[in-house]
Amino acid sequence: MEVVAAPRITGRLVVRWAVGLVVGAVVLVVLFSHRGDFAGASHRLTHLRAPDALAALAAEALSLACYASLQRVVLASGGARLGFGGLYAITLANDAIALSVPGEPAVSSVYRYRQYRRRGASASASAWAIVTVLVAQAIGLSLVLIAAILIALLGGSSHVGPGVTGVALVVVVGAGVVLARRDLVVGLLEASVRAARRLTGRPRGRLGERVDATLASMRAITLGRRAAAASIGLAMGLWLADAGCLLAALGAVGARVPWAGLLLAYGVSQVVAVLPIAPGGLGVVEGSLTVVLVAYGAARVPALSAVLVYRLANYWLPIALGWATAGGLALARRRVATSGAAASD
Repeated sequence: MEVVAAPRITGRLVVRWAVGLVVGAVVLVVLFSHRGDFAGASHRLTHLRAPDALAALAAEALSLACYASLQRVVLASGGARLGFGGLYAITLANDAIALSVPGEPAVSSVYRYRQYRRRGASASASAWAIVTVLVAQAIGLSLVLIAAILIALLGGSSHVGPGVTGVALVVVVGAGVVLARRDLVVGLLEASVRAARRLTGRPRGRLGERVDATLASMRAITLGRRAAAASIGLAMGLWLADAGCLLAALGAVGARVPWAGLLLAYGVSQVVAVLPIAPGGLGVVEGSLTVVLVAYGAARVPALSAVLVYRLANYWLPIALGWATAGGLALARRRVATSGAAASD
């Protein structure tokens, strides 16, 4: 059975996780310092509106579908034609790894790379897909943040300033240039490999030769305008569908939607989630998301209840389904290997 190797857990990593969990816990305790708040949240969670709860799950499933489609488009630019069903299964497993295994995004990227290769994608196409998907996601999230900031400003908010919008625009332009110019991406990777060799002497030998050959092959891959536009559109789609999950979670607990700050609260929580504090931003995301929702007018108890529903659909359920899927993929691969060995005998 396939095993995903996690990086060594150091004392610094443990401290970082602990700080993240403490920060999130402190924020929630400060916001909900009365027992009545938690009692009210518990009541709302046991009286969810079924249609909205199902809509939250559907929105999360759509977000994962956009991610699978994004991988499919990028892989096709490298000549790899992988089926949507297989990529959706890889997406589920990848999501579980990304949310629960330390060392992100390295571990989930290695997992996806191996899955692509086992399905016939070349080394160059697989490596290209890993890098390009990350860039497209950065562009998509930046565009969502720009839209969120503009909505908040048009709503008369004093919580954000135009300078933040300018920073997001710089990120979009820079990432867009990288996405359009594959030579810049490959050049950056080659510079990283050279730096690693000067500092550590690795990669070397057969592994070093394979890395050099893969980078050379990546220069031959092109991403046309249509594929680039589709990649950015799908990246935006996966973020917006996930934000739709939050919106549905608010409806599921009967909370008033703070429209001016909803998308901004979501965007801030996603930025916090990628900080190397705790896997999947556990604790910190809940705290930051709740804080911004309350700042834009959501009542404390409904906001807490909605965030808990959202994280159930966005974090805990994907972890359970994803690890089950990862186990299924590993078992299927083991069966194929066993049957192949039996046939050769």
